[in-house]
Amino acid sequence: MTSLKRRLFVLLLAATGAIWLSAVAWISFGSRAELERVLDARLQEAARMVHSLAGSAMTATAVAGLDETGYARQLSCQIWSLDGRLVARSSGAPDGRMAADHDGFSDRQVNGETWRVYTIVDRDKGVRVAVGDRLGLRDRLVRDLLVGMLAPILLVVPLLGGLLWVSLGRGLRPLEALAGEIAARDGENMRPVPVGGAPAEVRPLLAALNGLFGKVEAARRYERDVTAFAAHELRTPLAGLKTQAQIALAAPDGATREGALRQIIVSVDRATRLTRQLLALARLEAMPAARAGDTTDAGAVLREVVAALVAPAGTAVTIDPALDGLRLPAERETLHLVLRNLHENAVVHMPDGGRIVWSPMPDRLGLRVEDEGPGIPDEELALVTRRFWRGRHKSGSGTGLGLTIAAMAAARAGARLLLVNRTDRRGLRAVLCWDGDGASGPTGKPGQAD
Repeated sequence: MTSLKRRLFVLLLAATGAIWLSAVAWISFGSRAELERVLDARLQEAARMVHSLAGSAMTATAVAGLDETGYARQLSCQIWSLDGRLVARSSGAPDGRMAADHDGFSDRQVNGETWRVYTIVDRDKGVRVAVGDRLGLRDRLVRDLLVGMLAPILLVVPLLGGLLWVSLGRGLRPLEALAGEIAARDGENMRPVPVGGAPAEVRPLLAALNGLFGKVEAARRYERDVTAFAAHELRTPLAGLKTQAQIALAAPDGATREGALRQIIVSVDRATRLTRQLLALARLEAMPAARAGDTTDAGAVLREVVAALVAPAGTAVTIDPALDGLRLPAERETLHLVLRNLHENAVVHMPDGGRIVWSPMPDRLGLRVEDEGPGIPDEELALVTRRFWRGRHKSGSGTGLGLTIAAMAAARAGARLLLVNRTDRRGLRAVLCWDGDGASGPTGKPGQAD
């Protein structure tokens, strides 16, 4: 059942019926006990009346009086002598003996029927007075009472169902209005749905829906920014390719032609790197959460990264042997993204003759890379992991995505990326650690990882 209105209708009708039936059952038990008490009192009263007249000329009249009207017609009376003779009985009394040998109430089987009998034994008058009624009669009285209470249900339930259906329709009308408003929107309208006039039960749904609209709008803005940036960044190397190709075609000598061809290679490399990083960013955002228990050999992944990314001539890359066999709690693909982008960032900003050193952290689980580049101004350390941020010392071949990808991949692996300027010499130190000591966010502050 997918209709909320129908579901509520069935639940309310079932709950109302269950409450009604429970009330009927409770009333029936209470009414039966009260009826038993009243009828027993009536038996006792009738028996005492007959007993008071026993032995007088009015005995027959008193016994016959039980046959007059109402419930008294159902009462039966017998008067027995103590020696076992039937002295008198009412017209509806059975032939068998009703009286017990003792005073008080008793249940007696007479002619195959169960009777409720009240007996008075009077030894002075030498009689036993017994007044009783059939238990089947009492059951019929209770049954008639229940029928009287259940009969209105046949009339009330259809009326109640109609009222519930109409009430639910009116109560759910705000939902229908909201659904109509949202359905009338086009795909570009991400304005929040007004919450003020909505019922309190609907407001959490509207708040969640408005939150979703905000996320979708933010994602669309991000996609527009990425598309605009990619178009702008790709336009430059493509324009350079065209220019250098024209120079190579028109060059009168081999040296000019060779220089133009080399510039073509640089432009192709820049466009290739930008495209690869955009694809890596999209893949990282779509990557599922890391699974607990995954570990990767940091040294093996790092050597693979260094071998694939050739450093410029004169740049020395050193990998501490202690990294071999160091297993970090990250998936291989995620760790590869972090290390590749950190290494590429160091290579891009490395001056001629510089040195890049990879080593494990001495006091925590993780590793670090140190370069001898220009470093990052202190006021920009917290900004360099933003998308497309290249800062004051931006490189001509930089894209502003390398450290963004590294920080996102580190967070995906449950690690922190700390970026600090070196204090022993010029350069940047990037620390990838899993304990988070000294880090308050994805980047650290100067001196935190010294």
